[in-house]
Amino acid sequence: MRLTRDGRFERSDIWREGKWLDLWSVVHLLSGMSFGLALGILGLGSTASIIIAFLSFVLYETWEAMVKIAETPQNRFMDVVVGMTSFLPTFFFSQGLPTTSFILLFGLTLTVNIVMATLGWLASRKAEALEQRLRTRLAERRNRIAERKARKRGMNV
Repeated sequence: MRLTRDGRFERSDIWREGKWLDLWSVVHLLSGMSFGLALGILGLGSTASIIIAFLSFVLYETWEAMVKIAETPQNRFMDVVVGMTSFLPTFFFSQGLPTTSFILLFGLTLTVNIVMATLGWLASRKAEALEQRLRTRLAERRNRIAERKARKRGMNV
């Protein structure tokens, strides 16, 4: 975490938000794969599955915006693109998989997806707590400086 010249706190950890892509893009890639496998096994058909996946990715990004998760518009767009890019080949590939291979692949993909998302979420909570502590310290320092200035002015009168 660092303080920028314009007074904003900026994350410097590996989970920080990128303009176009970031480590969260891996989570979206894995989500697309998980969706591709799940919808592939449900047998809803190509068109319905593609529409469901696309709407799910767009609605998720909309939800992120509503709960004020800070991302650039380019990053929100790329999250949907990355999800769909991994969804499509996985969906069509999953059609011919034997059941055992499907279960193993789905289990592995979903597990890695959940682990990555959890690590990212925990890192975000940690960064948020650190930012609050830094803001508190900065405010305390500013108050002490203002008090010193006031005392000096009082002595000069």
